[in-house]
Amino acid sequence: TPAGRLLRNIMLTFSQFERELTSERTKDKMLERAKKGLANGGLTPYGYIRQDKKLIPHPKEAEEIKSIFETYIESDSTAKTYQMLKDRGVKNKLGKNFSKTNISHILRNVIYIGKVLHNDEIYQGIHEPIISEEIFALAQKIHKEKQKKIRVYKNFLFGGLIKCEECGSNMTSCFTNKYIAGKLNRYYYYRCTATMKQDWQACSVKQVSAERLEDFCLENLERISVDKNYIENLVFRLNNDNQAPHRAGYELTDGCSKFSTENLSDTLKFFLTGLKTTKGIERNLFAKRFLSNIFYSPESIKIRFISCQSDGEAVAKRSPAPPMAGRTI
Repeated sequence: TPAGRLLRNIMLTFSQFERELTSERTKDKMLERAKKGLANGGLTPYGYIRQDKKLIPHPKEAEEIKSIFETYIESDSTAKTYQMLKDRGVKNKLGKNFSKTNISHILRNVIYIGKVLHNDEIYQGIHEPIISEEIFALAQKIHKEKQKKIRVYKNFLFGGLIKCEECGSNMTSCFTNKYIAGKLNRYYYYRCTATMKQDWQACSVKQVSAERLEDFCLENLERISVDKNYIENLVFRLNNDNQAPHRAGYELTDGCSKFSTENLSDTLKFFLTGLKTTKGIERNLFAKRFLSNIFYSPESIKIRFISCQSDGEAVAKRSPAPPMAGRTI
């Protein structure tokens, strides 16, 4: 009834009001705690323990924090600081090895100079600092200088799409500079992020040449798109085996009840033509319209499509190109 709907809407409005009011109260309490110099909730920072809701330096962990800052300042390297902790068997609060990300967070955390951070505002804390402000400032200066990255004059075709087949990590775009006969040469790679967060031995895949990987994928997709026999065999398997689409990574949409040779072939050709007619960041964005992931290992490359498009309409979902097993870039 109208009266019932009115009452329901009033009750929903009051529920929303109560949620917003509770949220505002929580924010106000957290702000008041910060102004009083009290750290808000969450995992207790490494180097401290909580007693009576206050942070107290942990004798052993506090010494490790000092070692982290000292090693970083002396070596000018997060990697060497990470290696120092690993060699000494130092574990974080969760009993795991520190990552380079953990170390970077520690080096920028004002909690170690006796302050608290809340909503990008720094307040004087009531807890005992572990690091002097002079040492902390020096670490920030080194970090800031290292953050001044050289511009990468390359738009990676598959940036944000490559995943490591071995460990499941993303493979991020990077580069190295090498001097050969006095001339600077820049080499571009897709690198497993596990080797960046931890160390070079964290994953056996490590990295792959961006140019070789991109060329290999495009050449093989080009070959497959014109291989009528291969596509016919693939379509036959997909259309006559109920489990085949799922094993191959295919999922039919409402508008597509059957795979067809023309559909798959035209989709690949449409995709490849689009890559040839776009440049720079537009080329990468075009690739992301079609691809969800590319799984790389030295033994195989699996290209997974978001949609098969021949005339601009999506006709299939999550359809990967056939794995190129046994081929190494």
